[in-house]
Amino acid sequence: MPRVADSLDLTVETLPHFSTVCARKQAIPMKRWRAILNASVELYQLGDVQAIDATGVDRVQASQHYAKRTDYTFEAVKTTLLIDCETSAIIDIHCSMKQPHDTQVGLQVLVRNLDDLTAVAADKGYDWEALRTRLRAESITPLITQRGPGFRGWARNLLIHDREYNQRSNAESVFFGLRQRYGETLWARTWFGQFRELVMKSAVRNIERSLEGASR
Repeated sequence: MPRVADSLDLTVETLPHFSTVCARKQAIPMKRWRAILNASVELYQLGDVQAIDATGVDRVQASQHYAKRTDYTFEAVKTTLLIDCETSAIIDIHCSMKQPHDTQVGLQVLVRNLDDLTAVAADKGYDWEALRTRLRAESITPLITQRGPGFRGWARNLLIHDREYNQRSNAESVFFGLRQRYGETLWARTWFGQFRELVMKSAVRNIERSLEGASR
């Protein structure tokens, strides 16, 4: 890491061992990593539409002893991203070792980011009237389609699709970009290390894209 060494006024030989860096990374509280992510979002002028989506991120296989001790049963970390559709900045991230319903995760993520939201696009997995009501109460437009809607719901879905809903696909592009740039597998062995790894990748992606935009 010659560029990192130069920035820290170190030689490559005096850099900490990789295992030391990993151990120290896991010792830093999650709120510190989230503070870095929040600071990286401030590099952007957010647009008028945000999107939320979830996917599974593969993780390296742990030992059977660790898996039994920690109820390590799923092969992927359920990862939910809240992104800005215009800039593709990652506003927030939620990670889970279980499989919570999208509506519950969506409410948690959106409520803690109300100040950054204007209109939220989401698929039918986030179809929950209580979530729409909370967003409207904060003057945020919910662009969330309904499942099994009937005629009235069908008309509402059609209206949503005619607006900014199609920008929701930007969230899938961000997931693809994270995998392509930083790999498809999480390498931290512990679940809390994997959560930190995902937050760190999100913050670094925000910073890198901001620097690329500034250099153009």
